[in-house]
Amino acid sequence: MRKLIASLALGLAAFGLLGVSHAQDTAASAPVAASAAAEATAPASAPDAAPAAEAAASEAAPAAAPAPVPNKGDTTWMMVSTLLVILMTVPGLALFYGGLVRSKNMLSVLMQVMVTFSLIVVLWFVYGYSLAFTEGNAFIGGLDRLFMKGVWDNAAGTFANAATFSKGVYIPEIVFAAFQATFAGITCCLIVGAFAERIKFSAVLLFMVLWFTFSYAPIAHMVWFWMGPDAYASKDVVDAMNGKAGLIWQWGALDFAGGTVVHINAAVAGLVGSYMVGKRIGYGKEAFTPHSLTLTMVGASLLWVGWFGFNAGSALEANGFAALAFINTFVATAAAVLGWCLGEGLLKGKASMLGAASGAVAGLVAITPAAGNVGIGGAVIIGLLAGLICLWGVTGLKKLLGADDSLDVFGVHGVGGIFGALVTGVFNSPNLGGPSAVADWTTVAMIAPGDYSIGAQVLTQAKAVGLTIVWSAVVSLIAYKIVDLVIGLRVPEEEEREGLDITSHGETAYHK
Repeated sequence: MRKLIASLALGLAAFGLLGVSHAQDTAASAPVAASAAAEATAPASAPDAAPAAEAAASEAAPAAAPAPVPNKGDTTWMMVSTLLVILMTVPGLALFYGGLVRSKNMLSVLMQVMVTFSLIVVLWFVYGYSLAFTEGNAFIGGLDRLFMKGVWDNAAGTFANAATFSKGVYIPEIVFAAFQATFAGITCCLIVGAFAERIKFSAVLLFMVLWFTFSYAPIAHMVWFWMGPDAYASKDVVDAMNGKAGLIWQWGALDFAGGTVVHINAAVAGLVGSYMVGKRIGYGKEAFTPHSLTLTMVGASLLWVGWFGFNAGSALEANGFAALAFINTFVATAAAVLGWCLGEGLLKGKASMLGAASGAVAGLVAITPAAGNVGIGGAVIIGLLAGLICLWGVTGLKKLLGADDSLDVFGVHGVGGIFGALVTGVFNSPNLGGPSAVADWTTVAMIAPGDYSIGAQVLTQAKAVGLTIVWSAVVSLIAYKIVDLVIGLRVPEEEEREGLDITSHGETAYHK
């Protein structure tokens, strides 16, 4: 326990290297809305002249602007979406992963998911949200929201607002922060599947602190931070406002709900981890069959349900784009299940329950960056192809890589995320039924069919994918090395053979 506490302290100390304070508070994906206008003042006057002076001041000075009122419908939808993403993680992802490992490691996986999620949520509200969603530079935000300071506006007597994607439409900033906390949490939990069944519990936690700080927060800032529609008050300020956004946002890359930030980011970290931790004892010689496909199917189903909050909630409003993301999440996932089953039928002669569940996750991953950016027809094609491509990712590509990626994190989330991010640039085209939506100085605008370039947008998407891969790989390599030097990555051989449930946590999932 002392080693665990010391390790966590080291990770938190490493965070201090990023600290740069900024004077201006900004909102989540946009600035905090101003709550009042400047107060008018009157010149000093003799006591008997006060009434006249006050009357003149009241006539000359404009009334203070009322604080913007958050939209109640949008706020409700965002709170529901936040709950749905929690459902995705605990219990959804936990059960999906838990069913795939051997019974002697079931509880260790559940613990790693639940405790990692809890750890990241706490770190998010301490400093992560500020680093990701306040103004800083093109790579990282500042510390204006450290410990969530400033979310209560004392002067206005109300909570600070966060902008959405429409001018004059707001939700409470604390709701946006909570929603994004779930994204950070599940991203770190996804990595767990790559090195399951042989890593130290304390090593998992220390790695997550380092990786969250130096990979997740910067990538989230680069992809999603911008000044919001209300900051674009006129065409004269467009360049200045664009210059304050995250680097990948400035490039014009599309990532509706986290293809780069969540899936590629986590998958690369998982792949590096599978190399750094090493292969499980007996890998390639023994059969590592899932101990409960029933629980895996339950977990996959919860992931599918929760993913509606993940994708549709990323619209930040209960509007048409949320509805588009909702139905695309629905249909792409169904198409991916069919695609994976078709591929298995052709390769093996029969489709499996594991394949159907994996296909569902592959479809969810691939449609994530495209959810609100493509038409329904495009979503069907993306889902169908994702099922087939990710099937290759967990079979052919996995053999080529030679890594013991225990639960195929890279094969599904990496391959599916890369594929989804790239084809978003294709099917966003209005010529292929996409909305061709981009943010400009007015609000969300549509590019005319003749002006949309599929090649240019795919190239932009590829740049975003490439930067994410390199950034996550470098941070992960350094973080794993630090953890290995400080506390060691892997459990002893005898503990691995006995199972991590009893050796790491002193309990078992099942009693004979």
